[in-house]
Amino acid sequence: MNEYIKLLNSEPILRRLSAVQLIAYFGAWFSNVAIYTLLLEMKVSAEVVAFTAMLHFLSGVIQAPFSGSIIDSMKPKKLMLVLILFEIFATLFLVFVNEVSDLWLLYVLIFIKMAAASFYFTTEMSLLPKLLNGERLQRANEIHSIIWSFSYTLGMALSGFVVFWFGIKVAFVLDASMFVVAFLLLYRLDIDVNFLKSQESLLEMMRDTFRYLKRFPHAVHLMLIHAFVGLTAFDALVALMVDKYYASVIATSLALGLLHASRAVGLVIGPMILSRWISNKRVSYIFVFQAMAIWLWAYLMKDFYMSLFASVIVGLFTTTLWSYTYTLLQKNIEQKYYGRIVAYNDMLFLSSAAFTSFMIGLLATENYSLEFITSLIGLGFFIGAFYFTWIVKTQNIKDVKI
Repeated sequence: MNEYIKLLNSEPILRRLSAVQLIAYFGAWFSNVAIYTLLLEMKVSAEVVAFTAMLHFLSGVIQAPFSGSIIDSMKPKKLMLVLILFEIFATLFLVFVNEVSDLWLLYVLIFIKMAAASFYFTTEMSLLPKLLNGERLQRANEIHSIIWSFSYTLGMALSGFVVFWFGIKVAFVLDASMFVVAFLLLYRLDIDVNFLKSQESLLEMMRDTFRYLKRFPHAVHLMLIHAFVGLTAFDALVALMVDKYYASVIATSLALGLLHASRAVGLVIGPMILSRWISNKRVSYIFVFQAMAIWLWAYLMKDFYMSLFASVIVGLFTTTLWSYTYTLLQKNIEQKYYGRIVAYNDMLFLSSAAFTSFMIGLLATENYSLEFITSLIGLGFFIGAFYFTWIVKTQNIKDVKI
Protein backbone atom coordinates (compact mmCIF):
# COMPACT_ATOMS: atom_id res chain seq x y z
CA MET A 1 0.00 0.00 0.00
CA ASN A 2 2.90 2.38 0.77
CA GLU A 3 4.12 2.02 -2.84
CA TYR A 4 0.74 3.15 -4.15
CA ILE A 5 0.70 6.16 -1.81
CA LYS A 6 4.23 7.16 -2.83
CA LEU A 7 3.32 6.93 -6.51
CA LEU A 8 0.23 9.11 -6.05
CA ASN A 9 2.23 11.67 -4.07
CA SER A 10 4.88 11.89 -6.81
CA GLU A 11 2.45 12.03 -9.76
CA PRO A 12 -0.07 14.92 -9.38
CA ILE A 13 -1.85 14.17 -12.69
CA LEU A 14 -2.31 10.52 -11.73
CA ARG A 15 -3.54 11.62 -8.29
CA ARG A 16 -6.24 13.87 -9.73
CA LEU A 17 -7.25 11.30 -12.36
CA SER A 18 -7.54 8.73 -9.56
CA ALA A 19 -9.79 11.06 -7.57
CA VAL A 20 -12.01 11.50 -10.64
CA GLN A 21 -12.11 7.71 -11.06
CA LEU A 22 -13.06 7.19 -7.43
CA ILE A 23 -15.99 9.60 -7.56
CA ALA A 24 -17.26 8.59 -11.01
CA TYR A 25 -17.04 4.84 -10.35
CA PHE A 26 -18.60 5.22 -6.91
CA GLY A 27 -21.57 6.99 -8.44
CA ALA A 28 -21.90 4.48 -11.25
CA TRP A 29 -22.65 1.55 -8.96
CA PHE A 30 -25.57 3.35 -7.36
CA SER A 31 -27.47 3.14 -10.62
CA ASN A 32 -26.33 -0.42 -11.27
CA VAL A 33 -27.99 -1.85 -8.17
CA ALA A 34 -31.03 0.38 -8.75
CA ILE A 35 -31.40 -0.87 -12.34
CA TYR A 36 -31.37 -4.56 -11.37
CA THR A 37 -33.66 -3.92 -8.40
CA LEU A 38 -36.07 -2.16 -10.77
CA LEU A 39 -35.98 -5.09 -13.20
CA LEU A 40 -36.64 -7.65 -10.49
CA GLU A 41 -39.51 -5.54 -9.09
CA MET A 42 -40.98 -5.47 -12.62
CA LYS A 43 -40.74 -9.29 -12.57
CA VAL A 44 -39.09 -9.40 -15.99
CA SER A 45 -37.79 -12.64 -17.50
CA ALA A 46 -34.25 -13.99 -17.23
CA GLU A 47 -33.71 -12.96 -20.87
CA VAL A 48 -34.43 -9.30 -20.03
CA VAL A 49 -32.05 -9.38 -17.06
CA ALA A 50 -29.32 -10.96 -19.18
CA PHE A 51 -29.93 -8.58 -22.10
CA THR A 52 -29.65 -5.60 -19.75
CA ALA A 53 -26.37 -6.96 -18.40
CA MET A 54 -25.15 -7.56 -21.96
CA LEU A 55 -26.03 -3.98 -22.94
CA HIS A 56 -23.64 -2.71 -20.28
CA PHE A 57 -20.83 -4.19 -22.37
CA LEU A 58 -22.23 -4.27 -25.90
CA SER A 59 -22.25 -0.49 -26.26
CA GLY A 60 -18.52 -0.40 -25.68
CA VAL A 61 -17.99 -3.11 -28.28
CA ILE A 62 -19.83 -1.19 -31.00
CA GLN A 63 -18.01 2.11 -30.54
CA ALA A 64 -14.54 0.62 -29.94
CA PRO A 65 -13.40 0.40 -33.60
CA PHE A 66 -13.86 4.17 -33.92
CA SER A 67 -12.97 5.32 -30.41
CA GLY A 68 -9.30 4.41 -30.67
CA SER A 69 -8.76 6.51 -33.79
CA ILE A 70 -10.65 9.42 -32.19
CA ILE A 71 -8.52 9.13 -29.04
CA ASP A 72 -5.36 9.39 -31.13
CA SER A 73 -6.81 12.47 -32.86
CA MET A 74 -8.10 14.56 -29.90
CA LYS A 75 -6.65 16.02 -26.73
CA PRO A 76 -7.51 13.63 -23.87
CA LYS A 77 -8.91 16.16 -21.37
CA LYS A 78 -11.41 17.68 -23.81
CA LEU A 79 -12.62 14.24 -24.88
CA MET A 80 -12.95 12.98 -21.31
CA LEU A 81 -15.01 16.02 -20.26
CA VAL A 82 -17.45 15.50 -23.14
CA LEU A 83 -17.84 11.83 -22.22
CA ILE A 84 -18.62 12.63 -18.58
CA LEU A 85 -21.36 15.01 -19.75
CA PHE A 86 -22.96 12.14 -21.67
CA GLU A 87 -22.84 10.02 -18.52
CA ILE A 88 -24.47 12.77 -16.42
CA PHE A 89 -27.51 13.15 -18.67
CA ALA A 90 -27.93 9.44 -19.48
CA THR A 91 -27.90 8.63 -15.77
CA LEU A 92 -30.30 11.41 -14.77
CA PHE A 93 -32.88 10.43 -17.39
CA LEU A 94 -33.12 6.94 -15.83
CA VAL A 95 -35.64 8.44 -13.40
CA PHE A 96 -38.21 8.34 -16.23
CA VAL A 97 -38.14 4.52 -16.39
CA ASN A 98 -41.13 3.35 -14.36
CA GLU A 99 -42.70 0.23 -15.89
CA VAL A 100 -42.16 -2.55 -18.40
CA SER A 101 -43.34 -0.37 -21.29
CA ASP A 102 -40.38 1.93 -20.56
CA LEU A 103 -37.79 -0.79 -21.09
CA TRP A 104 -36.85 0.66 -24.49
CA LEU A 105 -35.82 3.90 -22.75
CA LEU A 106 -33.83 1.94 -20.18
CA TYR A 107 -31.97 0.14 -22.97
CA VAL A 108 -31.18 3.37 -24.83
CA LEU A 109 -29.92 5.15 -21.71
CA ILE A 110 -27.79 2.19 -20.61
CA PHE A 111 -26.33 1.99 -24.11
CA ILE A 112 -25.38 5.70 -24.12
CA LYS A 113 -24.15 5.70 -20.53
CA MET A 114 -21.94 2.64 -20.91
CA ALA A 115 -20.64 3.62 -24.35
CA ALA A 116 -19.46 6.92 -22.83
CA ALA A 117 -18.03 5.13 -19.79
CA SER A 118 -16.14 2.65 -21.97
CA PHE A 119 -14.87 5.45 -24.20
CA TYR A 120 -13.68 7.39 -21.13
CA PHE A 121 -11.95 4.33 -19.73
CA THR A 122 -10.15 3.64 -23.02
CA THR A 123 -9.04 7.27 -23.24
CA GLU A 124 -7.60 7.16 -19.75
CA MET A 125 -5.87 3.80 -20.21
CA SER A 126 -4.21 5.07 -23.40
CA LEU A 127 -3.10 8.18 -21.47
CA LEU A 128 -1.38 6.35 -18.59
CA PRO A 129 1.51 4.88 -20.68
CA LYS A 130 2.30 8.43 -21.81
CA LEU A 131 2.71 9.45 -18.17
CA LEU A 132 4.39 6.36 -16.70
CA ASN A 133 6.31 3.23 -17.64
CA GLY A 134 7.63 -0.06 -16.23
CA GLU A 135 6.64 -0.94 -12.67
CA ARG A 136 5.17 2.55 -12.15
CA LEU A 137 2.74 1.86 -14.99
CA GLN A 138 1.87 -1.51 -13.47
CA ARG A 139 1.25 0.16 -10.10
CA ALA A 140 -0.90 2.82 -11.78
CA ASN A 141 -3.01 0.11 -13.41
CA GLU A 142 -3.29 -1.63 -10.04
CA ILE A 143 -4.36 1.64 -8.41
CA HIS A 144 -6.98 2.01 -11.13
CA SER A 145 -8.30 -1.50 -10.53
CA ILE A 146 -8.23 -1.05 -6.74
CA ILE A 147 -10.19 2.21 -7.07
CA TRP A 148 -12.68 0.44 -9.33
CA SER A 149 -13.01 -2.37 -6.79
CA PHE A 150 -13.21 -0.04 -3.77
CA SER A 151 -15.87 2.05 -5.52
CA TYR A 152 -17.64 -1.14 -6.51
CA THR A 153 -17.59 -2.32 -2.89
CA LEU A 154 -18.91 0.85 -1.29
CA GLY A 155 -21.09 1.79 -4.25
CA MET A 156 -22.87 -1.54 -4.40
CA ALA A 157 -23.20 -1.92 -0.63
CA LEU A 158 -24.39 1.63 0.06
CA SER A 159 -26.63 1.60 -2.99
CA GLY A 160 -28.40 -1.44 -1.64
CA PHE A 161 -29.23 0.49 1.54
CA VAL A 162 -30.09 3.71 -0.34
CA VAL A 163 -32.49 1.88 -2.65
CA PHE A 164 -33.97 0.01 0.33
CA TRP A 165 -34.49 3.17 2.43
CA PHE A 166 -35.02 5.98 -0.11
CA GLY A 167 -35.95 4.29 -3.37
CA ILE A 168 -34.60 3.73 -6.86
CA LYS A 169 -35.05 7.31 -8.11
CA VAL A 170 -32.84 8.74 -5.38
CA ALA A 171 -30.06 6.36 -6.39
CA PHE A 172 -30.23 7.62 -9.99
CA VAL A 173 -30.08 11.26 -8.90
CA LEU A 174 -27.15 10.59 -6.55
CA ASP A 175 -25.33 8.81 -9.38
CA ALA A 176 -25.74 11.80 -11.70
CA SER A 177 -24.55 14.12 -8.94
CA MET A 178 -21.37 12.08 -8.54
CA PHE A 179 -20.59 12.56 -12.22
CA VAL A 180 -21.05 16.34 -11.86
CA VAL A 181 -18.39 16.39 -9.12
CA ALA A 182 -16.07 14.27 -11.29
CA PHE A 183 -16.56 16.70 -14.20
CA LEU A 184 -15.57 19.69 -12.06
CA LEU A 185 -12.44 17.95 -10.75
CA LEU A 186 -11.32 16.98 -14.24
CA TYR A 187 -12.07 20.46 -15.62
CA ARG A 188 -9.55 21.99 -13.19
CA LEU A 189 -6.80 19.49 -14.06
CA ASP A 190 -3.96 20.45 -16.39
CA ILE A 191 -2.91 17.29 -18.28
CA ASP A 192 0.61 17.93 -19.55
CA VAL A 193 1.45 15.26 -22.14
CA ASN A 194 2.86 15.40 -25.63
CA PHE A 195 -0.01 15.23 -28.10
CA LEU A 196 0.70 14.74 -31.78
CA LYS A 197 -2.50 14.94 -33.76
CA SER A 198 -2.47 12.39 -36.56
CA GLN A 199 -2.80 13.77 -40.07
CA GLU A 200 -4.33 10.51 -41.30
CA SER A 201 -8.06 10.01 -41.78
CA LEU A 202 -9.91 7.80 -39.31
CA LEU A 203 -10.26 5.09 -41.96
CA GLU A 204 -6.54 5.14 -42.74
CA MET A 205 -5.70 5.02 -39.04
CA MET A 206 -7.86 1.90 -38.71
CA ARG A 207 -6.12 0.30 -41.70
CA ASP A 208 -2.72 1.16 -40.28
CA THR A 209 -3.66 -0.47 -36.97
CA PHE A 210 -4.60 -3.72 -38.67
CA ARG A 211 -1.31 -3.67 -40.59
CA TYR A 212 0.51 -3.21 -37.29
CA LEU A 213 -1.34 -6.13 -35.69
CA LYS A 214 -0.51 -8.32 -38.67
CA ARG A 215 3.20 -7.50 -38.28
CA PHE A 216 3.15 -8.01 -34.51
CA PRO A 217 0.67 -10.83 -33.70
CA HIS A 218 1.78 -10.96 -30.06
CA ALA A 219 -0.45 -7.90 -29.50
CA VAL A 220 -3.48 -9.88 -30.69
CA HIS A 221 -2.65 -12.75 -28.32
CA LEU A 222 -2.30 -10.33 -25.40
CA MET A 223 -5.67 -8.78 -26.23
CA LEU A 224 -7.28 -12.22 -26.34
CA ILE A 225 -5.78 -13.32 -23.03
CA HIS A 226 -7.02 -10.12 -21.38
CA ALA A 227 -10.50 -10.86 -22.77
CA PHE A 228 -10.68 -14.00 -20.59
CA VAL A 229 -11.16 -11.70 -17.59
CA GLY A 230 -14.47 -10.69 -19.21
CA LEU A 231 -15.82 -14.08 -18.11
CA THR A 232 -16.20 -12.53 -14.65
CA ALA A 233 -19.15 -10.41 -15.87
CA PHE A 234 -21.38 -11.79 -13.11
CA ASP A 235 -24.09 -9.11 -12.96
CA ALA A 236 -26.78 -11.23 -14.61
CA LEU A 237 -25.73 -14.31 -12.67
CA VAL A 238 -25.92 -12.49 -9.33
CA ALA A 239 -29.36 -11.04 -10.15
CA LEU A 240 -30.67 -14.51 -11.03
CA MET A 241 -29.11 -15.98 -7.87
CA VAL A 242 -30.87 -13.38 -5.73
CA ASP A 243 -34.19 -14.02 -7.45
CA LYS A 244 -33.93 -17.81 -7.18
CA TYR A 245 -32.21 -18.46 -3.84
CA TYR A 246 -32.13 -15.39 -1.60
CA ALA A 247 -35.39 -13.46 -2.10
CA SER A 248 -36.92 -15.21 0.91
CA VAL A 249 -33.87 -14.51 3.06
CA ILE A 250 -33.15 -10.81 2.50
CA ALA A 251 -34.49 -7.82 0.56
CA THR A 252 -33.53 -7.86 -3.13
CA SER A 253 -31.59 -4.60 -3.12
CA LEU A 254 -29.64 -5.57 0.00
CA ALA A 255 -28.79 -9.01 -1.39
CA LEU A 256 -27.56 -7.51 -4.66
CA GLY A 257 -25.47 -4.94 -2.84
CA LEU A 258 -23.90 -7.36 -0.38
CA LEU A 259 -23.05 -10.01 -2.98
CA HIS A 260 -21.35 -7.51 -5.28
CA ALA A 261 -19.67 -5.81 -2.34
CA SER A 262 -18.27 -9.07 -0.93
CA ARG A 263 -16.68 -9.93 -4.27
CA ALA A 264 -15.28 -6.43 -4.49
CA VAL A 265 -13.60 -6.87 -1.09
CA GLY A 266 -11.55 -9.61 -2.73
CA LEU A 267 -10.94 -7.38 -5.75
CA VAL A 268 -9.41 -4.71 -3.49
CA ILE A 269 -7.28 -7.08 -1.40
CA GLY A 270 -6.04 -9.26 -4.27
CA PRO A 271 -3.44 -6.97 -5.89
CA MET A 272 -2.09 -5.92 -2.49
CA ILE A 273 -1.22 -9.57 -1.85
CA LEU A 274 -0.22 -10.70 -5.33
CA SER A 275 1.31 -7.70 -7.13
CA ARG A 276 4.90 -8.37 -5.97
CA TRP A 277 4.60 -12.09 -6.64
CA ILE A 278 3.09 -12.11 -10.12
CA SER A 279 5.25 -12.36 -13.25
CA ASN A 280 4.89 -13.74 -16.75
CA LYS A 281 5.84 -17.20 -15.47
CA ARG A 282 3.15 -17.14 -12.78
CA VAL A 283 0.13 -15.68 -14.58
CA SER A 284 -1.06 -19.19 -15.51
CA TYR A 285 -1.29 -20.07 -11.81
CA ILE A 286 -3.56 -17.06 -11.21
CA PHE A 287 -5.85 -18.31 -14.00
CA VAL A 288 -6.03 -21.71 -12.28
CA PHE A 289 -6.72 -20.14 -8.86
CA GLN A 290 -9.49 -18.04 -10.42
CA ALA A 291 -11.09 -21.15 -11.93
CA MET A 292 -11.01 -23.02 -8.63
CA ALA A 293 -12.47 -20.03 -6.75
CA ILE A 294 -15.40 -19.85 -9.19
CA TRP A 295 -16.02 -23.59 -8.77
CA LEU A 296 -16.06 -23.07 -4.99
CA TRP A 297 -18.68 -20.36 -5.49
CA ALA A 298 -20.80 -22.74 -7.58
CA TYR A 299 -20.62 -25.37 -4.83
CA LEU A 300 -21.64 -22.95 -2.04
CA MET A 301 -24.14 -20.90 -4.06
CA LYS A 302 -27.41 -21.98 -2.44
CA ASP A 303 -26.37 -20.73 1.00
CA PHE A 304 -26.47 -16.91 1.04
CA TYR A 305 -23.84 -16.42 3.73
CA MET A 306 -21.44 -19.01 2.32
CA SER A 307 -21.97 -17.43 -1.08
CA LEU A 308 -20.79 -14.11 0.37
CA PHE A 309 -17.62 -15.83 1.56
CA ALA A 310 -17.05 -17.51 -1.80
CA SER A 311 -17.57 -14.18 -3.57
CA VAL A 312 -14.62 -12.72 -1.67
CA ILE A 313 -12.41 -15.62 -2.81
CA VAL A 314 -13.56 -15.18 -6.41
CA GLY A 315 -12.57 -11.52 -6.30
CA LEU A 316 -9.05 -12.16 -4.97
CA PHE A 317 -7.57 -13.09 -8.34
CA THR A 318 -9.67 -11.08 -10.81
CA THR A 319 -8.08 -7.66 -10.29
CA THR A 320 -4.54 -9.02 -10.54
CA LEU A 321 -5.36 -10.81 -13.79
CA TRP A 322 -7.01 -7.70 -15.21
CA SER A 323 -4.26 -5.22 -14.29
CA TYR A 324 -1.30 -7.45 -15.17
CA THR A 325 -2.58 -8.55 -18.60
CA TYR A 326 -3.54 -4.93 -19.36
CA THR A 327 -0.05 -3.73 -18.42
CA LEU A 328 1.53 -6.45 -20.57
CA LEU A 329 -0.34 -5.11 -23.59
CA GLN A 330 0.68 -1.51 -22.85
CA LYS A 331 4.29 -2.65 -22.39
CA ASN A 332 4.42 -4.56 -25.66
CA ILE A 333 2.99 -2.07 -28.20
CA GLU A 334 4.31 1.13 -29.77
CA GLN A 335 3.17 4.44 -28.30
CA LYS A 336 1.78 5.60 -31.64
CA TYR A 337 -0.89 2.89 -31.46
CA TYR A 338 -1.86 3.19 -27.75
CA GLY A 339 -5.32 4.63 -28.30
CA ARG A 340 -6.31 2.36 -31.15
CA ILE A 341 -4.99 -0.91 -29.75
CA VAL A 342 -6.28 -0.21 -26.24
CA ALA A 343 -9.69 0.45 -27.86
CA TYR A 344 -9.60 -2.89 -29.70
CA ASN A 345 -8.45 -4.56 -26.50
CA ASP A 346 -11.44 -3.12 -24.66
CA MET A 347 -13.68 -4.22 -27.51
CA LEU A 348 -12.55 -7.83 -27.10
CA PHE A 349 -12.86 -7.63 -23.32
CA LEU A 350 -16.36 -6.17 -23.51
CA SER A 351 -17.34 -8.71 -26.18
CA SER A 352 -16.29 -11.47 -23.80
CA ALA A 353 -18.31 -9.88 -20.98
CA ALA A 354 -21.34 -9.36 -23.24
CA PHE A 355 -21.16 -12.95 -24.50
CA THR A 356 -20.91 -14.20 -20.90
CA SER A 357 -24.00 -12.21 -19.90
CA PHE A 358 -25.91 -13.45 -22.95
CA MET A 359 -25.00 -17.10 -22.31
CA ILE A 360 -25.96 -16.84 -18.63
CA GLY A 361 -29.45 -15.71 -19.67
CA LEU A 362 -29.74 -18.27 -22.48
CA LEU A 363 -28.63 -21.23 -20.37
CA ALA A 364 -30.83 -20.14 -17.45
CA THR A 365 -33.81 -19.93 -19.82
CA GLU A 366 -33.02 -23.45 -21.04
CA ASN A 367 -33.30 -24.58 -17.40
CA TYR A 368 -29.61 -25.22 -16.82
CA SER A 369 -28.82 -24.72 -13.14
CA LEU A 370 -26.98 -21.61 -12.01
CA GLU A 371 -24.37 -23.89 -10.43
CA PHE A 372 -23.69 -25.53 -13.81
CA ILE A 373 -23.45 -22.15 -15.54
CA THR A 374 -20.98 -20.92 -12.92
CA SER A 375 -18.90 -24.07 -13.30
CA LEU A 376 -18.67 -23.49 -17.07
CA ILE A 377 -17.30 -20.01 -16.42
CA GLY A 378 -14.68 -21.53 -14.13
CA LEU A 379 -13.68 -23.97 -16.87
CA GLY A 380 -12.95 -21.00 -19.14
CA PHE A 381 -10.14 -19.90 -16.83
CA PHE A 382 -8.45 -23.31 -17.08
CA ILE A 383 -8.43 -22.78 -20.84
CA GLY A 384 -6.96 -19.33 -20.26
CA ALA A 385 -4.12 -20.85 -18.20
CA PHE A 386 -3.12 -23.17 -21.04
CA TYR A 387 -3.39 -20.36 -23.60
CA PHE A 388 -1.18 -17.98 -21.65
CA THR A 389 1.44 -20.71 -21.15
CA TRP A 390 1.51 -21.14 -24.93
CA ILE A 391 1.80 -17.37 -25.49
CA VAL A 392 4.83 -17.06 -23.21
CA LYS A 393 6.56 -19.97 -24.95
CA THR A 394 5.90 -18.90 -28.55
CA GLN A 395 5.78 -15.07 -28.49
CA ASN A 396 8.41 -12.50 -27.59
CA ILE A 397 6.64 -10.92 -24.61
CA LYS A 398 8.48 -8.41 -22.43
CA ASP A 399 7.95 -8.85 -18.71
CA VAL A 400 6.18 -5.93 -17.05
CA LYS A 401 9.06 -5.31 -14.63
CA ILE A 402 11.79 -5.12 -17.27
